[in-house]
Amino acid sequence: MRESDSLPSRRVQSYVFAAILVLLFLLVCRIFAPFFTALLWATLLYILLSPLHKRTIRRLDFNTRRGKALKNIWAAVFTLGATMIVLLPLSFTAAVFFRQIMELARYVREAVGGKPEIIQGLFERMADFLGKMSAGHVLINADDIQQRILAFLSARLERLVPLSGDIARNIGIFLFTMFLIVFSMFFFFVDGPYLSRLALRSIPIKKEYISTLTGKFMDITRNLFFGYIMVALIQTIMAYIIFSVFQINGSLVFAALTFICVFIPMFGGGMVWLPISISMFLAGNTAKGIIFVIVSGFFISTLDNLIRPLFLRDRIQLHPLIIFFAILGGIELFGFNGLVLGPIVVIFFLTVLDMFFIEHKLE
Repeated sequence: MRESDSLPSRRVQSYVFAAILVLLFLLVCRIFAPFFTALLWATLLYILLSPLHKRTIRRLDFNTRRGKALKNIWAAVFTLGATMIVLLPLSFTAAVFFRQIMELARYVREAVGGKPEIIQGLFERMADFLGKMSAGHVLINADDIQQRILAFLSARLERLVPLSGDIARNIGIFLFTMFLIVFSMFFFFVDGPYLSRLALRSIPIKKEYISTLTGKFMDITRNLFFGYIMVALIQTIMAYIIFSVFQINGSLVFAALTFICVFIPMFGGGMVWLPISISMFLAGNTAKGIIFVIVSGFFISTLDNLIRPLFLRDRIQLHPLIIFFAILGGIELFGFNGLVLGPIVVIFFLTVLDMFFIEHKLE
């Protein structure tokens, strides 16, 4: 009788304990939620640099005072080095990008306002096309199209002015986030293995699954960064150099667009440099346009086919179309963090699904 009474009692205690555990887990998530971005990027930078960091400190004896001091010194060196690698190019790019986008908008507005023969002819053809498509119901001429485009560009320029104020106001938030990233990264380099074990112990699944998922996460992060993001950055840098050499107005703006477009299957960076080359041909610069097409086609669009296999080595078996939609969906769901979270979540899902099939012998 006592055993039968204790069984329901234990079950109730288990349910209550599980409920308390879930509640505490949700509270912990809520506590750390405001710092998610800082922890995410600190973790990613630590994962990328941890192999080099481990090789650097592998001969140290952490039981001695000297070993502990050198461990902290190397953690500070790697933290500051990673910060400089990220912060300096980012600051330069942001300053030049904003200046160029303002100049590009003014240049387009002046070009449209000046109304050269090519643009005038384009406006007239657009007006004729709209008139024919609407069976005469839409009556608009080239001057009306010009005025509307100028009004649109003026409105965009006016919106950039308060945007600069928003950027100035957000500098404080950005600097605080960078401080948290640096702070977290330092302790990851100092106590990374201990912190990872502490986090993994809270996951209630088999140790072999934990080991597999941990290894997969590290492998995915490194190969995703080097195989896709780093390749896109290299293509973007090449695009910026080429656009600057050919004296393209807003070269950094078009290079930033190239970074986005290289993730689009089939089209890639050609969605940026091809319209630029067409504008060169329309302007009468045939020889310049031909050279630009050849150089851009090889050093921007073909470059990824040459260097991506060197980084990936077939370790991410995922179709580029899935990567593309994973990035888009990740950005939609997580914002800028989705650039890496989207593909990681998708690849993680496929990994767990494969483990489920093996566990239940469904292959």
